[in-house]
Amino acid sequence: MKKILENFAFIDSQNLNLGIKDQGWELDLRRFRIYLREKYGVVKAYMFLGYMPENQPLYDALRRFEYELVFKPVIRSKKDGVKGNVDAELVLQAMIDYPHYNKAVIVTGDGDFYCLIKHLSMQGKLLKVLAPNQKKHSSLLRKAISSPQEIAFMNPLRHIMEHKKQHP
Repeated sequence: MKKILENFAFIDSQNLNLGIKDQGWELDLRRFRIYLREKYGVVKAYMFLGYMPENQPLYDALRRFEYELVFKPVIRSKKDGVKGNVDAELVLQAMIDYPHYNKAVIVTGDGDFYCLIKHLSMQGKLLKVLAPNQKKHSSLLRKAISSPQEIAFMNPLRHIMEHKKQHP
């Protein structure tokens, strides 16, 4: 019996976080995970992020929300602050899992993923590039996709995805 393949999401957490914050709001990551499941049929959502021990409560929450966390050690410097670039890890995981998913949702606005997005699109394995900010994303993303339906932006999702601050 042939195994039914499902959709996976590969999330560039830093690009997602900065792209949303640049618009003046904070993403509710629990709601975002539900959205990925309901809108795109995502059964596995990888979140790629730099590891910092002080963020353990966040990591615990992300696991409760059913994200698969993939960490990279961060480099701290006085000049650049904290750096934890996860591009290579995201691309590698997308290719390791390639035979195990039907289609991929890539969450980023970063043009560094051009080659991955182009390959997935050409192979019919790209469901969507979900860019956090329509006003600040790489033009390379549009060049990588085969059809305009393969890209969407999160700007219009603010009303359903915004984290509401709890008042005491």
